[in-house]
Amino acid sequence: MSWNDFYRRRDIIDAVLKQAARNPRAGLPFAEISGAREAFGSEEKLLLALQYKWTQVLTGTLRAEVAGPEDAYDVPGGEPDHVDAVSRAWRTAARENATLRAVLDASVDRYPALRRAYEAELRMLAVTAALAEPHEPRDEVTRVGEAFVSLLRARAGHLTAGRRANPVGQLLRRLAPTA
Repeated sequence: MSWNDFYRRRDIIDAVLKQAARNPRAGLPFAEISGAREAFGSEEKLLLALQYKWTQVLTGTLRAEVAGPEDAYDVPGGEPDHVDAVSRAWRTAARENATLRAVLDASVDRYPALRRAYEAELRMLAVTAALAEPHEPRDEVTRVGEAFVSLLRARAGHLTAGRRANPVGQLLRRLAPTA
């Protein structure tokens, strides 16, 4: 891909998100964006590019929130709370990229490749939050990640009695029936 192709694709992604901001749940305005078919070939490939953009945003936000292993025990007070850090990162990324997240959410079940990318994201969140281990069965880690993201969506922006809701307790209550 040349730099011209890169910038053209980036501009189309920006145009798609600008158009989608009017009604993010309506689906991808692929046909309405000039050059989208030529640059991406199909709606599925454009959605995968949007998923890649989301992954970049989310992983960057995660890295900013979750200290590296080399820093984890240097913090006074003991071990870091990875669930809280991952929760903050996801909420920040989703709030700052609400249209992108909404377009992906509206389309996630339309294409198997997009669904696989989303499930990989769920597993990454579950493992990063220390709610699952990488060696556990994929389906189980995916379910844990799905429950975690469902909880984050339900609790996004809400405070309980002036304090943050305890996401671990909420998640454990949600997972109890599956155990």
